[in-house]
Amino acid sequence: MSRKIWIQKALSMCLVVATIATYSMVVLANSERIAGELLVSGKTVNGQDPFVKVNGQAAQSGRSIFSDSTIATPENASAVINLGKAGKIELAPNSIMSLKFNEKGISGDLANGRVTVLNASDAVIVKTTGGKTAKLNAGESTSATGGQTQTKDDDDDDDDDGGGGGWLLFALVLGGAAAGIILASRSDNNRIALGSSTTVVSPTR
Repeated sequence: MSRKIWIQKALSMCLVVATIATYSMVVLANSERIAGELLVSGKTVNGQDPFVKVNGQAAQSGRSIFSDSTIATPENASAVINLGKAGKIELAPNSIMSLKFNEKGISGDLANGRVTVLNASDAVIVKTTGGKTAKLNAGESTSATGGQTQTKDDDDDDDDDGGGGGWLLFALVLGGAAAGIILASRSDNNRIALGSSTTVVSPTR
């Protein structure tokens, strides 16, 4: 009888251990850190591909970027950090930014240089060295000193060129044609009547 009870207790203990192990795996899976992807572009120096520094270590394109990472770009390279659904940002050369992000948004402290938001699901919150906080949407950028600018879309440029430039050229052509007609009519006055067959007779002496 005691042997049967011992077997039941052993089975119960195994069941408890299995349950705890399964729960732990689920917790670890849910707490997996979100990673972004690094893309470095720039000039090759001494035959070496461009790189940036992530937390003080050299990093090239393809490196995973985690929240609370500090990214520093040299003078010959820029960095694009693709954070999936959260968005995508670009650090200009000579920039230093401590980056924080999750599924809901992106934020960070910009110690030097300039950051540009390429796209984002929500406004990117950037703190500058001057103590200011900038809220950047897609196409907007800010420098470490707090100077915020907005990047103009290529479509807007095309519209401006096709609209203003086209109308100006049309007006110049129309004005030139009108001036030519006026000059021609003045020089031929009293000699030719446009669209008529009237014969001009000189006065009798």
